[in-house]
Amino acid sequence: MASEVRERNSSAWLLTPGGALAPDPDVRRFDDTEEVDLVIVGCGAGGSTLMQRVARAGWKVVALEAGPFWDPESDWVSDEAGSHGLYWTDPRQIGGGDPVPLGSNNSGRGVGGSMVHYAGYTPRFHPSDFVTGTLDGVGQDWPLDYADLAPYYSDIEAELPVAGEDWPWGDPHRYPQRPHPVSGNGEVFQRGAFATGITAKVGPVAISNGRFGHRPHCIYRGFCLQGCKVNAKASPLVTHIPDALAHGAEVRAECMVTSVGIDERTGAATGVHYLREGRQRFQRARMVAVAGYSIETPRLLLNSASARFPDGLCNDFDQVGRYLMVQGAPQTAGRFDAEVRMWKGPPPEVSTEDFYETDRTKPYKRGFSIQTVSPLPITWAEHVMAEGRWGADFRRYMTDYVHWACLGALCEFLPQPDNRVTLADEKDRYGLPVAHFAYTQCDNDRMLAKAAQDVMERILKAAGADEVITIQRYAHLVGGCRMAADERSGVVDADCRSFAVPNLLVVDGSVLPTQGSANPALTIMAIAARVADRLVKQPERQEKG
Repeated sequence: MASEVRERNSSAWLLTPGGALAPDPDVRRFDDTEEVDLVIVGCGAGGSTLMQRVARAGWKVVALEAGPFWDPESDWVSDEAGSHGLYWTDPRQIGGGDPVPLGSNNSGRGVGGSMVHYAGYTPRFHPSDFVTGTLDGVGQDWPLDYADLAPYYSDIEAELPVAGEDWPWGDPHRYPQRPHPVSGNGEVFQRGAFATGITAKVGPVAISNGRFGHRPHCIYRGFCLQGCKVNAKASPLVTHIPDALAHGAEVRAECMVTSVGIDERTGAATGVHYLREGRQRFQRARMVAVAGYSIETPRLLLNSASARFPDGLCNDFDQVGRYLMVQGAPQTAGRFDAEVRMWKGPPPEVSTEDFYETDRTKPYKRGFSIQTVSPLPITWAEHVMAEGRWGADFRRYMTDYVHWACLGALCEFLPQPDNRVTLADEKDRYGLPVAHFAYTQCDNDRMLAKAAQDVMERILKAAGADEVITIQRYAHLVGGCRMAADERSGVVDADCRSFAVPNLLVVDGSVLPTQGSANPALTIMAIAARVADRLVKQPERQEKG
């Protein structure tokens, strides 16, 4: 398996023998005036995977990233407060009936994107996720099928690599690495699940269980959300960027893209305007791929208005920014007399997808998954304070930290057209209008969150918890530039090519028409790998741009 991976992606073998990023003084540099084959905006899950694939095919490709090029050894710390620099914290406005806080758990800044601080949990979407409209009468059918992504799921799982037990849900499959050992939090979940007749499995996590190339084994330090200093946890920074650079790609960090350039005569994209060290620059390109994720991608397109696109780039039918989704992510904690020490090991260890699909006996459509989550002390304090605990009561819960276990749900909240990104009157430090994100739950969303909470409480009580507390929260942004069958119902087609500008791609989580009850990182990477495959195998389509 490792030799097959190395043939298509040698990133793990391009690190130093100690598992660190290897400096390359001979890295390729392109001039702004040189027309590259592809310029990519954003270097996260979608942008990095696309870059690595097309660089391997010999394309001249540049990726521009607003944040820094991280050095895990020197930049990342085993400390919650010291890790806030990993998040996108530039100003944004939120509104709607149920505003969504933005920052630590749903956006990232820097090479690797939010995957440098995700938990490492990498499940696949289910076949049903692609046809929710047909099956359940909610959401939107995708313009591609699960079968179109299945081989790319397998490829990316091997490249990360993913560790876990054989997976019985959705499209049953195996993972390339054996499951990790389970710590106290996972044991609690397993005990409660067994007692309630719920199937629970270990994994899947994109955290190396054994040496992989030059990447080391997980050391179970519990700081996955703060950036993995040993590079055992997969992120594009270590899984795809090294191979892209080795094949001639260029990553320009600290470059804020301000708009996409358009030829007003032909309507084709010509490159991107960006700021670097306070100077306005323009990178020429034959094709442009936007991969800034679900807030910044719609914002960039809306900020790229022109005479041809007065309401924003690719926004002829008012689709840019619409149908932005979050997952409902209630967390339920249970207290046990014995010490649990839930922070030891990866936050997601054990999970169930028994409730993923629509249950016809319930009043709601679609479903939820449940996994272990292991909040560190600051996040645990937020959980406790959300219950209204203050003063001596708050201190008692904090000193009792070692006795608590915590589970989290991911609920498939439905896409709605008025949950959207627009431009605000406020401007950021670059002089650009910031994003306004309006979000309101529907009745189906609220029923799902309550059902998930009930199941988590049942599991923890069955495991022996003598007290349970729950915090309501959100996770994982997707949508905003969804793929669709036509330009009146979406922004891009099944190949992530925009309907309005044929040589402009959107390759990130914003293209997802629905979000499932699965963490989106693996699906975003699989989509990007498929897009790259289509690009390099269909040169006649490229020239039409």
